[in-house]
Amino acid sequence: MQRHIAPVALVSLLGLVAVGAVPAQAHEHPSGITDLVTPAVVRVEASQHVDITLLEHRDAIVPIERGYNVPIGSGTGIVVNPDGAVVVLTRVVDNDKDAGVYAANRIIADHYDVDIPADFERHTVEDERVNRELNACYPPEKRVRSCFIKVTTKITVYPNLNPPDPKGFEAEIVKLGDSPDSPAVLQPTGRGDGSVGLPTAPLADKVPDKEGSPVAVAGFPGRPSATVKLVTEIAHLGKGGSAGDSGRPFADPQKKVDEPPKLGALADKGLLGAPVIGDKEGKVVGLLVGGGREARMIGVREITAALAEAGVQPRRGQVDAAFETALTRFHTKYYTEAIPAFQRVLDLYPGHTVAAEHLRTSLTKRGTAEDKGGSKTTAPAPGGGLPLWPFLAAAVLLLLAAAGGFLLWRRRAVPEAAAPSGAAPPPFDEGAHATSVVSRTQLEQALQRHQQPPQQSQQHQYSQPLMTAQPQQVKFCTSCGMRLGAGHRFCGYCGHPSES
Repeated sequence: MQRHIAPVALVSLLGLVAVGAVPAQAHEHPSGITDLVTPAVVRVEASQHVDITLLEHRDAIVPIERGYNVPIGSGTGIVVNPDGAVVVLTRVVDNDKDAGVYAANRIIADHYDVDIPADFERHTVEDERVNRELNACYPPEKRVRSCFIKVTTKITVYPNLNPPDPKGFEAEIVKLGDSPDSPAVLQPTGRGDGSVGLPTAPLADKVPDKEGSPVAVAGFPGRPSATVKLVTEIAHLGKGGSAGDSGRPFADPQKKVDEPPKLGALADKGLLGAPVIGDKEGKVVGLLVGGGREARMIGVREITAALAEAGVQPRRGQVDAAFETALTRFHTKYYTEAIPAFQRVLDLYPGHTVAAEHLRTSLTKRGTAEDKGGSKTTAPAPGGGLPLWPFLAAAVLLLLAAAGGFLLWRRRAVPEAAAPSGAAPPPFDEGAHATSVVSRTQLEQALQRHQQPPQQSQQHQYSQPLMTAQPQQVKFCTSCGMRLGAGHRFCGYCGHPSES
């Protein structure tokens, strides 16, 4: 048994030496695992539709009607429960620009053919009459007015689907933040996506405290399409930042990359409000804010506080549970077992982009050398370690070997102790005992007595003198060689008659 234990101990020792020999890293390198969050990343676009009616005062009042769509903002958000609740930055869906001013500039410029910029500023024109109409058209409404304005806010959410959904679904504002860079909460008002709901992004408990902690930022630079795909970028958290100030900065510990300008450029391209994903658990730790050469992160506690004020409960759904099961098999390289798991996800939510990508990869690697599930081994359960059955089987074999060795030793040891010197030990017989053996003469006389008639034999028996005891000798069976007990007529080991 020691011959089996020694190699195991040697391998364990080598493993410990190898672990100790790994040099300490200068900083943590991101793993890039963002699969739990990216299915729930969405593109959010907000606009205001302005219906404006200009009352032209000439010979008669002539109403002139126009309609304009005014963009408010766009960015990235995350779905936080299967019902479709979305968290996004306030500046994406609301700003201090007045769409009524924009519409007044447009309708006066178009109707009177004057040069007025199509913006959100109030202007003055040289023509006194037109200038009077323009000022009467600007909101707020006056007692004497020339325009009637109705503004409707429209927010459209485009989920991460395969193939992309060009229409998306509409949502309404449940809660706005106190500042442009604080979280806003949206709820869908349009169509749903089946009874199982949407994929959701898990929220972390807190922001990593360690400076240089690796993170990832994921979002859409535009409306999802065949050419506009999800963008993922790695980064590191800098030092400082709290809920009361402008947020947590980004900084590369090795100073090889200037991360604030890199992430600020992404915010300008459409990743404003994108989730910042912690590297260890793959959960959302914050949202990206900033732009230009600056970029920071607001923390997850601000997200959860906004949800609590809005009365929205973040939670995971049926699609998420099936997807996490599939991911466990995929990332542990059990590709054969991952295939039906990803197919289950797509049955629940056919447009699941990440599940479709990993399914293709699993089909490609099924049965290859990389596939741990290609043999009859079973994929480990989520969070499980080594399987227990090899250790149980080894324990049973060791017990059987020990029992067999003990029985063999016992069978050999007992006869060797009782066998005559120089002779082969007889088979072990627990029923044999030492006995006295008569001489050949005595044996012949006993046989003669048995051959005489009964009356003669009885008389002869009393007339014979008593035989003196002879020295005791050891007697063995003539068939198997087992030692015989005193008075035994048959061998206790093989059953052969002792007198033949």
